[in-house]
Order: sequence, then C-alpha cells, then structure tokens
Amino acid sequence: MDNEQKIAWWHWHKHLYNWVVHWADTRFGVLALILLSITEPVCVPIPADVLVIGLCLGKPKNGIKYGLTCSFFSVLGGTIAFSLGLAIGPERVVHFFEQLSVGPIHMGTKVQQALELYQKYDFWAIAISALTPVPYMLFSWLGGMAEVSLVKFIGISVVFRTIRFGSEGLLFYLLGEKARRLIEKYFNIATIVVIILLALIVLIMKKVGHIFTG
Repeated sequence: MDNEQKIAWWHWHKHLYNWVVHWADTRFGVLALILLSITEPVCVPIPADVLVIGLCLGKPKNGIKYGLTCSFFSVLGGTIAFSLGLAIGPERVVHFFEQLSVGPIHMGTKVQQALELYQKYDFWAIAISALTPVPYMLFSWLGGMAEVSLVKFIGISVVFRTIRFGSEGLLFYLLGEKARRLIEKYFNIATIVVIILLALIVLIMKKVGHIFTG
C-alpha cells in the first residue's frame, strides 16, 4: 500500500504493473497468469513475464508448469489478435490511414508498404516479436492485417513463445531465486544470440538446399 501511495496517480502503467504482479501472491495466481497470457497479445501492455517470474519466485519447482501455461495461452491470445486483424483486413487499414494523410505524405501508401514487408519477412517478424521484448501484441494484429498464413503464425509463435516463457520457468526450476538475477541481467543478450544463431541456421539451410537442388 505504501508503494502505491508513492506512485503518482497519472502513472497508470506502473499502477497496472503492480496490480498484475500482486496476483502472484494470491491463490488466483495461475488463473491470473492465464488471463494475462491471453489478453496481453490482444490489448494489455504488461508483459506476461512479470507474472511468470512472480509465481516462480513463490514456487520455483512449478516453474516449468508456469512457463508452459503462459506459452500456450499467449499463443491463443496472439491467435485471437491475429484473427481480429484478419477480420479488419489490409484494405480497411490502408484506407483508414489514407484518411489521416496530410499534404504530400500518403500514410496509406506507407502502411501498405509496411504490410508488404511483413508478408515478405513474416517468419522474422513473428519470431522476433514472440521471443524478444518487441511487442508481440503489435505483430499479432499486423500478421492478420497482412494476411500471412495463420498456420505459419501459430507454428512460429508456439516455438518461440515456448522458448521465451519455458526457458524462464526452467531457469527457476533449476536455479530458484538465482534465476531472477540471470533473467534480468542477460535476457536481452540471450534473445539476440538466439536470433543470430537462428539466422545462421536458416542461411546454412539455404546454402545446403542450393547444393542439392543445383
């Protein structure tokens, strides 16, 4: 309560963050994790990691369960956001931003180009947003608006959301409290390394494919 009083009322994001985290200390922690995991990719600006970590701090040996639960429902939420974006469609989005254009700047054209880039690099857009702090919510909506493959979106999301949240839970399962310091200190570096390794694997696979098809 004291911490809440020290936060200015207009810092709504911090209040929301504290409200989310407090559920880890209640008997409704897992239910709160499920709800946050589903709603985060749709409309909630608080990453589900905070609740995964909060729950893992209380029961480190349940870390894998918390991580996998978060992964599953996060992909479900991402699929909901994707479906909503798909229902809106690229034409409505481009038209909407075109109406906001001022002078020689045609925002609709820029949005169209952005959607085309998403289609071209859909694997990387989905993978990076699912694994890193880049907003998964934004890229879930855009994936639908860009009309990329739903099966591809779900498949990539399952792999990389599981890597993200599952590895957090696994670290707590293996290391307990020490895992929090490792995550806070090395999370961003680790995700960059994973993306680089993934890019190298894709490059090698393409080279090998050319050898056998050439």
